[in-house]
Amino acid sequence: MSTPGDETTVAVVDDEPAVRKGIARLLAASGYRTECFASARAFLDRAEALEPGCVIADVAMPDMTGLELQRALIARKAAYPLIFVTGHGDLRSGVSAMRDGAVDFLAKPFEPTELLAAVRRAIDRDRDRRTVVRGLEQIRTLVASLTPREREVFERVVVGMLNKQIAGQLRITEKTVKAHRARVMRKMRVRSVAELARMAEKLGTKAV
Repeated sequence: MSTPGDETTVAVVDDEPAVRKGIARLLAASGYRTECFASARAFLDRAEALEPGCVIADVAMPDMTGLELQRALIARKAAYPLIFVTGHGDLRSGVSAMRDGAVDFLAKPFEPTELLAAVRRAIDRDRDRRTVVRGLEQIRTLVASLTPREREVFERVVVGMLNKQIAGQLRITEKTVKAHRARVMRKMRVRSVAELARMAEKLGTKAV
């Protein structure tokens, strides 16, 4: 569960200075680090470098609305958890935002406890996402350590092919397949084919 005071940044995107200041003050008092933006475009210019763990955005902003910001982030494949706050929202906007992955949709004026609870959920979601991403990066690094032949054996082992079948398809001996297979298991740091298959599934390696 998220705890205030960690290294996660909460981005606050709202065209009203008083709202930005109020939210930032509330979050700071609760131990969160914040960075404020007066427009969605200003945030987008900084988003990649900032990599926020959570974004709080107004829905009704000039130039680019909160929902347009959400679509822009989706197009960039930037999976920052979004919390929408609005004084002009309607049910349709809320449904659209939640369908596209928003953590919460709060109507102004909202209770401080509501916002803080939503921030905790958003940061927890982001932490889980980052854990998955780190795991995938580690698997890709291990796969990159395989030789081309080891990679061919790896791809066939994870779809359930027997050593004899792999040998026939690659035109090598079963003894050679066993040797490559052993090196694959060692390099991938697994003890069973089931573990190897789970790694491959995470990477989307499901067929030769």
